[in-house]
Amino acid sequence: MSPYLGPLRAFTAGFVDTTGFVALFGLFTAHVTGNFVLIGASIAEFHGGIIAKLIALPVFIIVVALTHLYVMQRQRRTAGPVASITLFEGLFLAAFMAAGLSLTPDDHADSLPAIATGMLGVAAMAIQNAGARSVFAALAPTTVMTGNVTQIVIDTVDLITTPAKATDAKARLKKMLPPVLAFAIGALAGGLGYVHVGFWSLLLPLLAVMTTWLLLRNAARQPA
Repeated sequence: MSPYLGPLRAFTAGFVDTTGFVALFGLFTAHVTGNFVLIGASIAEFHGGIIAKLIALPVFIIVVALTHLYVMQRQRRTAGPVASITLFEGLFLAAFMAAGLSLTPDDHADSLPAIATGMLGVAAMAIQNAGARSVFAALAPTTVMTGNVTQIVIDTVDLITTPAKATDAKARLKKMLPPVLAFAIGALAGGLGYVHVGFWSLLLPLLAVMTTWLLLRNAARQPA
């Protein structure tokens, strides 16, 4: 796989998750289990926004299940599902942007426009998460960075203190550092982009997804 795939996917996740959090009253679209922390905080502080966060997990689960079923069906037909699920992610991301622009879900966290818009973002990131566990399993995780950062710290310590582990540590660092940096850049860009141009900023991660799709399509056409 192209070395650009991991950073492109991580940039997308960081950007979309931050945009959803800022625009939709603290809704995580990629890191959906984080919504439970926010549900607890909302209850403790008597804030709204619980409904969308509760709905996010079942929506995420359903889309992950459907994506995996699609991947298995394509693999049984010996047809590569990698490019097609990336295209599906792009379609849901475009729908997320369109809903944000047309529904203007900025009045209340539990309003129907806000919930509908948020679930489109959740669906896009669910497809990315499902792909990360199947067709993109060779890449470092691109949505939740805690495991990557933990491994980077461990490998850095091994690289400095244990020469026998240096080769493996360098290989993992080469694999994991670019997505972490790309995710951080995406998160920063997502926050700044939404502040300045609103949901139009989602054109950037949409461009990243379509670039990923083109790279995969070109790779599929290359002779084995």
